[in-house]
Formats: sequence, C-alpha cells, structure tokens
Amino acid sequence: MLVKTYSAAVIGLEATTITIEVNLTKGTMFHLSGMADIAVKESYDRICAALPNVGYYIPQANLTINLSPADLKKEGSSFDLPMAIGILGANGSIDSSRLHDYMMIGELGLDGSLKPVRAVLPIAIRARKEKYRGLIVPRDNIKEAAIVNNLDVYGMSNISEVIDFLNGNGSYEPMVADTRKEFYEKQYTYDLDFTDVRGQESVKRALEVAAAGGHNLIMIGPPGSGKSMLAKRLPSILPPLSLAESLETTQIHSIAGKLSHDTSLIAQRPFRAPHHTISQVALVGGGNNPQPGEISLAHNGVLFLDEMPELSRSVLEVLRQPLEDRKISISRAKYSVDYPCSFMLVASMNPCPCGYYGDPTHHCVCTPGQIQRYMNKISGPLLDRIDIHCEIQAVPFAQLSQMQPGEPSAVIRERVIAARRIQEERFKPYKGIHCNAMMTERMLHEFAEPDAASLDMLRMAMERLKLSARAYSRILKVARTIADLAGSEKVEAMHIAEAIGYRNLDRGDWAERGV
Repeated sequence: MLVKTYSAAVIGLEATTITIEVNLTKGTMFHLSGMADIAVKESYDRICAALPNVGYYIPQANLTINLSPADLKKEGSSFDLPMAIGILGANGSIDSSRLHDYMMIGELGLDGSLKPVRAVLPIAIRARKEKYRGLIVPRDNIKEAAIVNNLDVYGMSNISEVIDFLNGNGSYEPMVADTRKEFYEKQYTYDLDFTDVRGQESVKRALEVAAAGGHNLIMIGPPGSGKSMLAKRLPSILPPLSLAESLETTQIHSIAGKLSHDTSLIAQRPFRAPHHTISQVALVGGGNNPQPGEISLAHNGVLFLDEMPELSRSVLEVLRQPLEDRKISISRAKYSVDYPCSFMLVASMNPCPCGYYGDPTHHCVCTPGQIQRYMNKISGPLLDRIDIHCEIQAVPFAQLSQMQPGEPSAVIRERVIAARRIQEERFKPYKGIHCNAMMTERMLHEFAEPDAASLDMLRMAMERLKLSARAYSRILKVARTIADLAGSEKVEAMHIAEAIGYRNLDRGDWAERGV
C-alpha cells in the first residue's frame, strides 16, 4: 500500500514542500531514497524504538520511503514525524484519508514524544502558500508557527496525540494567539537605558546621529571609557521594528535555531556581539548545511564588534561587500543561497596595543611603529565604509560622581523616530531605501547637495585628511542625517562641519599626530 505525507525542507530563507512516499510490499528490507543525510537516515532507528512505546509496531514487510523531490538534499530530524505517520498509514494502523490536508514536522524521542525543531516559521509560511488545511508541530514550536495567520496550527506533545487527531479521536483545537498584540507590547521594553550613562555627551550625540540615519560607527578610546556600555544601549534609541521587519528577522532566527520556545515575533531589534575569535563562516554564514551567520542574525539591528583589531584580518575583510550590498551570497559547489544582512556595524577599539595612547591620565608605552601596525589591522577600505568615527575618553571619578543621570533613551528615541519619518517620506518613491545610510550617489546629488561654502569646507577636509571618494559620500550622508535631526530641509555648512568631525580616525589625521 502506498501512502503520502507532507513536510518541508528549508534552503536559505525558502521552504520547499517535501512529499514523503511510503510503500509496503512483501519482504523484509528497508529502503530510504531522496538524498537524505545521516540525521534523516537515523530517523528509522528512532521510529522503530518510539512506535512500540506507544502501542504500535513497524510492519514486517518490504518498506520503501522516498523523499520527493529526490534531487534536493534533506537534512535534520524534522522528518521523523511524517515518516512515522506514513508507515502507520501504509500499514493501515491509522486513517490515511486526511493526510493530504496537513503538513507535519517534528523529531521523535524514543518514548514517542515530539521534540522541537528549527526553521518552523518558513515552513508554516510554505504550508499556507500551498493551501494546506493545517500544520502539525511539536508543542514547543507552536507559538512560532502560530505567527502565520490563515493556517490552523496544532501543537502536539507526542505521536499518540497526532494519531488520535488523524483518526478523529479526541478534541484538538488549533492554536489561537494574538501575536501582534504581544509584539507591540514588547517593543519598548529595554533592560538598558542611556540614563545610566553619565557624561560622554559627544559620543552619545554620535550614537544618536548613527541611529537616526542607520550609519555605521566606530568608537576609539582607552579601556574603561564606556565603549561597550554605550554600544549595548544603542538598540534602546533605534526606531521600533515594523511588523514586516520583525517577520523577516524572526524567520532568520528561526532557521538558525535561535528562537526560544516562548517567543513568537521578535519585538526588538537584534544586538549581536560575537567574540573576536569568530571565524569567517560563523560571521557571514555557510557550512555544509548553509546557515545564516552573525551578520544575518543582526539583520535590521546592530552588529557590535568589540576590540575590532583583535579580529582576524581575513574575517574583517569579508565584511566589506555585505556592508555595501546589505546581503550576503554564499556560493559553494553544491548550493548557492542569499541571506539579508542590513545591519548597523558598531565597533570599538583601543588607540594602541596598551590602550592608553592619548590618555591624559596614563602613560602609553607603545612605540609609533607598534601603534601604526595596530591601526593598520583595520584596512583603509573597511574604515571608509564606517560613516562615523568618534574618540572617547574616560570620565574621571571626581566628575563622574557629581554628574546627573543622562538623558533617557525614550527622549532620544523620539528624536530619532522623527528623523526617520522624514527619511521614510523622502524615500517613498525608491524601493528598498529606508534611511540615509542607504542612499545611492544619485540620491546624494538630489537630497544632500552642498552649497558653495560647504563645498569649499569639504574640499579642504578631503585634502587635509586625504579622504577617499567613498569617505566624501559618507560625509554627505551623515550631514543629511544631522540636518534631518535639526529639522532642516537643506544641508548647511554647520551640518557638513559636524559630519567632517566624525572622520577624525582617517589615516591622514593619525599621521599628523605622529603615529
């Protein structure tokens, strides 16, 4: 007897429907076809142990299972449940008349329990697109799957419940969850706030400008000056995620298996801070089973690279293309996938190996050659792609203890949101452009064209700091954001002057200091 059940496999961000064909004939052999990896092949062992523990048995017959399309690689343990149900259906142990209405995924425990799997959200989206009546998932995955509307989602604790449901025994209702209400309730709940930061007004201003325009930023300063503290509070002043951004971000985290069981939609912009020992594959994604890397997990949020020069030079250089294109294409011999990675890069570094070059309270023991080699760990092309460079000095304790708490994040965020609204209105005719950092060269001439006085100022800065043409564009983008924060329709000389001040880590400026 031939029975078909339905599941899905995820490649990149897209799910593909997989038809599990189970056929029983006379004999005693087991055959599995359809480019299955080791985890899928081991499903048969788990099924053989699980079914007897819930009162069912593997039939003594020639059993052939085909995962179609057969030329698409199948990976992971999520095919356990549909394979087990297919075997029971082919044996006549369950009613197979309703199997074509449901897509199902889940890993089987040896006791018959259903364990959570990853990539449930894109599979749920595919099930709705293919017009399946419902989706059966492990109970721990139900909130994630229930994000998708117009699809009945059933969360089951074990395979016995799935069998009873398909046989029409018992009462099982689909999950009903107001995920959007939960999403909006969590949008403005932050554990960290800028009110905790005393002093550092110039750096907080730079972070506000970066948040308002979506600009990349690097902070340079001695140990203990507050670089990490400031960076971790940046998400609290960013505009809230839109529903579309949240769905896209949640989908990436679902594929990577980073969603907790009590999470439906991600309500806050992600903040990823990988260790400096991270590899290229972990940063940009890939591997035998292509997975999103840290830059994709930071999509619509912040990627924070602490102690940036400590990262491998080769790891840093792979950031250059994603920073420009806002997507990463991973091409290997057997596959090619694209992951989005529109993130804000925020980095921090010491000014020298010992950390105290230019610090008035500590003596630097590094030679000029050591400082130059340390700075050269970040290449000029990569530094060009960072819009805002700002220096930071530690606040002395005597001043720190007398300072008032800083401005709350909520107040700063309102100014940032107001600036972003201006940009959204400006870029309405342009598809895929949401903030000033995304502007093309043609847009710069239209929206950020400097006047004669500003152009002279820019020319002097270009010559003095030895800036590249890319740095020139970055200055205009930052100036446009500063003008938006000020509510100015035109980019004026004072906006250009502030933007030029955020390029003080370019090579020419450091050379003039004797480095």
